[in-house]
Amino acid sequence: MEPPGDSSVDLWWIPVGAGTHFQRASLLAYEWCAATIARRPRQRLVHGGLVCRLHGESFTLELMPSPPGPNTRDEVTGPVGIAAAGRLRLFRYQVCLLPNAALPDQQWAVAPPVRLAGDAETVEAIVAASRSVPAYTWGRRRPGHPEMWTSDSALAWILARAGLHPEELSLPPGCRAPGWQAGLAEAAQ
Repeated sequence: MEPPGDSSVDLWWIPVGAGTHFQRASLLAYEWCAATIARRPRQRLVHGGLVCRLHGESFTLELMPSPPGPNTRDEVTGPVGIAAAGRLRLFRYQVCLLPNAALPDQQWAVAPPVRLAGDAETVEAIVAASRSVPAYTWGRRRPGHPEMWTSDSALAWILARAGLHPEELSLPPGCRAPGWQAGLAEAAQ
């Protein structure tokens, strides 16, 4: 048990679509197509989520479909698929800072968490960066980006803007985080 004043941030790698059969099936098909086109072996798709402690208070940071109800904490939201569809909540994602919450599907993590930092300043920088993530269309490639914009793009961008070095992080063996490179490219601009 950590002392109540501790601050930390841990990165969890969770399988994409761990909780739904439809999402899992569609992503398996996506990865099969992407691997075939790139002439590489298929890999397990993962996305990152952060479990943070700030002065003893815990919260998670993850990008997910926009939850029902008003966005009372002014968290960044963006469209999914095409920009015009973002007018409907069904086609919006949101950067969610959830107090005292576990990451959805955390029990399916593909590896132990990676401790990224153990100080309050870094956690505060991550929270600040999460409030200014570019709200690009999720699932679309931006000009000059190597991949489409995804939840992992936003997470890589947040970590880079918070002063961490996400380009140095290794994915679990046999895994791929689609969009990670797009976030690094955007943060470098």
